[in-house]
Amino acid sequence: MRILLIGATGMIGSRIAAEAGERGHEVTGVTRNGKDGTLAADASDADTVARLAAGHDAVVLAVSPPRGGIEATESLLEVGRGVLDGVRRAGVRRLVVVGGAGILEVSPGVRVVDTPGLPEDALPPVRAQVALFELVRDDADDLEWTYLSPPVVITPGERTGAYRTGDHQLLSDGEGNSHISTEDYAVALVDELQRGELTRRPVHVAY
Repeated sequence: MRILLIGATGMIGSRIAAEAGERGHEVTGVTRNGKDGTLAADASDADTVARLAAGHDAVVLAVSPPRGGIEATESLLEVGRGVLDGVRRAGVRRLVVVGGAGILEVSPGVRVVDTPGLPEDALPPVRAQVALFELVRDDADDLEWTYLSPPVVITPGERTGAYRTGDHQLLSDGEGNSHISTEDYAVALVDELQRGELTRRPVHVAY
């Protein structure tokens, strides 16, 4: 499989690149500045995305919003719009988005993004990821998209190959922890790329 990976050197993107590469997939890495051998590109530019995506089987969007400020949402939405338009122009139908935990429900009708006590500096990127999900959900019916939400805590760690999948309800382990390693999140994402079973829906992965 030929995969265009936008955001290939981030904490999650780099693990996706490694996992896909280990399985024999051809990964074209894209970053804003072209570091570490990736292609430099502005993912909010649909023409650029279309040119880069041409000839690929799938596109993975692994771009994080800015950590703070009200510009986080619009910045991520600009990228989302550019990628959606670009993949269409390139004729690529498969899109997997590295999402956030903000859309997940901690109790019926109460999402992570709505929970009291969420640190103020965490709100802009969480809200931005929620807005990106809503954009994809509402505007990408013609694409085979998957929005893959990690749990509340995702950090570098061990690759075990073990994970659970859910939909919109936050998963936690037997001790009440909602977490996964970036390595096992990458396993889940590449598994879904290969299987293509969970499309046009949000998917949650966690231990």
